[in-house]
Amino acid sequence: MPAAAGLGMMRSMGPSHTGRVGSAALRRAGVDDARMVADVLIGSRLAAGDAIPPGVHSDAETREWVRTVVIPEREVWLAEDADGVPLAVMVLDGDRVDQLYVAPGFTGMGLGSRLVEHAKARRPAGLQLWTFVTNTAAQRFYLRHGFVVAEATDGSGNEEQAPDVRFVWTGPG
Repeated sequence: MPAAAGLGMMRSMGPSHTGRVGSAALRRAGVDDARMVADVLIGSRLAAGDAIPPGVHSDAETREWVRTVVIPEREVWLAEDADGVPLAVMVLDGDRVDQLYVAPGFTGMGLGSRLVEHAKARRPAGLQLWTFVTNTAAQRFYLRHGFVVAEATDGSGNEEQAPDVRFVWTGPG
């Protein structure tokens, strides 16, 4: 599966969305959360349109990968509202932000920022991540959060074969 730290597309929000985000709690995901995690990843990629290349795996393959690889082998964090509805997902794999997706309809409301700050607190020595060249909104987001471009590739190293950029954050000081 690709390692992509993309953010969903911006959408206008009503007051009900703001309240749901304001009450969102971060928690570590467990095996029972695999379906919810996969749904956020799948839905966010789809909603991103041309900003993220189409996935090369079926939804069923993605769900299986989340259930058998991501949840058991990586550190997965959910941002969910008071009713337990997942609003965003972040996957840490060592010093890498492997996935960061905000559910469609909830972008631009601070969830991605909360997750990045959480990742920085958990990995104070530094972080890295990849995003696609076409995902300019994600690139602006990571630059605002103190990441810098470390390298750019032609995409030959990722499943989508799409040009990508590696960002790094070197920690405080």
